Amino acid sequence: MDLAFIPSPSVGVVHLGPIPLRGYAFCIIIGVFVGVWLGNKRWVQRGGRSGTVADIAVWAVPFGLVGGRLYHVITTYEPYFGPNGHPLDALKVWEGGLGIWGAVALGAVGAWIGCRRRGIPLPAYADALAPGLALGQAIGRWGNWFNQELYGKPTDVPWALEISSDPAIGRIGGTYHPTFLYECLWCIGVAALVMWADKRFRLGHGRAFALYVAAYCAGRAWIEYMRVDEAHHILGLRLNVWTALIVLVLAVAYFVVSAKRAPGREAVVEPGAQLAEGADGAEDADHADDAKVSVEKPSSKAAAEDDGEPEAESGADGGPESATDEAGDKKAADATDAPAADAAKPAGSGSTTKS
Repeated sequence: MDLAFIPSPSVGVVHLGPIPLRGYAFCIIIGVFVGVWLGNKRWVQRGGRSGTVADIAVWAVPFGLVGGRLYHVITTYEPYFGPNGHPLDALKVWEGGLGIWGAVALGAVGAWIGCRRRGIPLPAYADALAPGLALGQAIGRWGNWFNQELYGKPTDVPWALEISSDPAIGRIGGTYHPTFLYECLWCIGVAALVMWADKRFRLGHGRAFALYVAAYCAGRAWIEYMRVDEAHHILGLRLNVWTALIVLVLAVAYFVVSAKRAPGREAVVEPGAQLAEGADGAEDADHADDAKVSVEKPSSKAAAEDDGEPEAESGADGGPESATDEAGDKKAADATDAPAADAAKPAGSGSTTKS
């Protein structure tokens, strides 16, 4: 008798009137929002504009969903196009079946289109988004819990996952390894690793993304090996195990080659972002200076009007400054009148002017 286990939900969908609310879809949507939110924070820290990540995600997310579904249908085609298959079921994404390999691959195509439209280098965008992708996957894996799918081998460990029996789809009840939970925890660790390494070594030019891919594949290989759901095998290993190993090698190779060809991090990730921020800051500073002058340094005319006296009178009332000004004016007048007086004297009257 099992003393402890993780229960599975009895249903994966709740109906709000005629509207079905599916747990699988909720997990995917929440994962996307968390990934975009974290990606936006990292993009701004690297010198990009806020909102750019979301704008490009408008291209990447739909492409990713299509790619994920295509990979699942192609690698598990029997329920859809095999004997007694139902082709229309290939469109029922809410029932589960998204391959992360296809989602990332085709999602990258969508991201490339969005980046190209904005004049942004795709590797820089991928580096900013990498930890968010890992966290989004961690959340999305709970959709498998709602659907009671993709569990591991039978076990009686305290954290075993309870699966209910369903003869219609050939599901045998019991307690199994919660591979969805293992992958969720692994993805959280991958996100933490990428953020730490990115901060410590200033990864750039796609290397943060390559680290995410390599770390995820390392965990996915052994987690995939534990699963017992139907899958194609090659040389005794599940197809997804081979995929994980191949992608792992490619990610490591890219990391090494990129570090040699383009060390360091991009100085500019979004052209014009820093100039726009600088212009906004200068404009704000100008407004602040104008306000300071108008408040702290009123004109002398305005001050005089406030006192109820003409400006000339305030200067004639005496004081050191007014006395000095009057003396200066008198000297200037004398200097001007002297040549005129000399010119008025008759010839031979003692003028000292030299010819």
